[in-house]
Amino acid sequence: MGSQRNGFKKESFMLSVDVGTTSIRCHVYDKEATIRGSCTTKVFPLYPEVGHVEMDPEALWKGFITVVKGAVQDAGLQMRQIEALGISTQRGTFTTWDRKTGVPFHNFISWQDQRAADLVKSWNKSCTMKAIHGVMKGLYFMTRQKRLLAASLIVFSTQHVTFRLVWALTYYKQVRQAVTEGNCCFGTIDTWLLFKLTKGHIHSTDYSNASATGIFDSYQMCWSGFLCSLVSLPLTIFPKVEDTGHDFGSTDPSIFGVSIPIMSVMADQQAAMFGECCFDVGDVKITMGTGTFMNINTGSKPHTSVAGLYPVVGWKIGPEVVYLAEGNAADTGTAIKWAQELELFSDVQETSAMAYSVNDSDGVCFVPSFSGLQAPLNDPKACASLMGLKPSTTKSHLVRAILESVAFRNKQLYETMLKETHIPIAKIRVDGGVSSNDFIMQLTADLFSRKVARPEHHEMSCLGAAFVAGLGVGFWRTREDLKKLQNMDQEFLPQGAPKEGAGSPNREYIPVLQSWERAIRRSMNWYSKP
Repeated sequence: MGSQRNGFKKESFMLSVDVGTTSIRCHVYDKEATIRGSCTTKVFPLYPEVGHVEMDPEALWKGFITVVKGAVQDAGLQMRQIEALGISTQRGTFTTWDRKTGVPFHNFISWQDQRAADLVKSWNKSCTMKAIHGVMKGLYFMTRQKRLLAASLIVFSTQHVTFRLVWALTYYKQVRQAVTEGNCCFGTIDTWLLFKLTKGHIHSTDYSNASATGIFDSYQMCWSGFLCSLVSLPLTIFPKVEDTGHDFGSTDPSIFGVSIPIMSVMADQQAAMFGECCFDVGDVKITMGTGTFMNINTGSKPHTSVAGLYPVVGWKIGPEVVYLAEGNAADTGTAIKWAQELELFSDVQETSAMAYSVNDSDGVCFVPSFSGLQAPLNDPKACASLMGLKPSTTKSHLVRAILESVAFRNKQLYETMLKETHIPIAKIRVDGGVSSNDFIMQLTADLFSRKVARPEHHEMSCLGAAFVAGLGVGFWRTREDLKKLQNMDQEFLPQGAPKEGAGSPNREYIPVLQSWERAIRRSMNWYSKP
């Protein structure tokens, strides 16, 4: 980069955009990581059929441009004062497009989409998978290579791109034709945005996004040729995988009036982890947004899971690769939004007070599984349900049951993580829109019997992408400098007498948890065909 950029004019700033499931937001940061300008626009998912969740690529692109211009304007700045751009995106949402024209063949197919559920189920039960599991198990016993153990336990999921892409190749004729002609590009949202921002010059992704697709081999750090040949996916359509902190090129000057270097592309959960400065082994980050994502830093080695925790690349910056083990619950914010649409409350800020206004949920249990159940239960056919309703049940009881279910899923994921990784927990940070709910935060601390900390700013994905981009251009110098910029809003300490044993919830919640687990079992396998 030229000396003018490296010399940093007195007033230079970092720009970061986070493309989420329900919104696109852009923040302008100064050297103290203070937000100087912001702009947000809503994302409207499309539901063309039951179980299908899509997004309009053109609407997403327009939203991206709008928030960038809006945030810079809100900060009272000019585009030339922006030093670099970082991009954080939801993962596993993809489209395919024409390499020459850049026109998408279909809408983005969302990570929440269930169209491939039957395909996933039949593959997981297939003789092929049983044979692979058997062979890999045998090879593992002979070699003790962890990646072979991982292969012997692999279970496909609808949240991974794999079978939604198989579905697209099966049902969209023009995609198949473009593949045959060598004219098809595949990409998650980050790849599509890079392609658009550089006017078709860059077809790339980073390791954090690639590792969350389910098609990437996190042990070999490349697209999985074995998996692609197994399910007939053409390797030619995939983007080049680059470091998370990398000079991805610059935005075409026709878009924002100047060229802005794109210095980081990052998956949202990994970006939030970086934004929370969870740089050390044993650091845990819980993001409660549309879904809940729980990540633990496992250091330089990917974690091999039995219960459905997924090993992802946290980030690759230069020679350093940091891995995370991840568990998730898909319907956290979704459940709260659904309750609001039912008019159980008008303002989401009321919900904590409503939950505290009653002593318990009056025996009501809510199972938050609009998109099936993820780790450790892994049942895409589970239904969302309310059980234990009585004539005495009030709106406050229902709201409390819904909020409790979010904390209960946190507890399930946390226990799975402890059991599976055997890594001592160093610290727990919680972010995302739902983390502003004090009832959920306190109950989570009580159930974990651990202190949990909430940062001042709940939206950490933007900050993480900005941090990586800023380190890349010398806007910030070291990770220690980043840690000094952190401000905690509140720390929640566990209350009540815990049951014997570390990590055990306080006694009053044990029967409530047991009832909820019973409700979960009854909700499982609901959508199976008779």
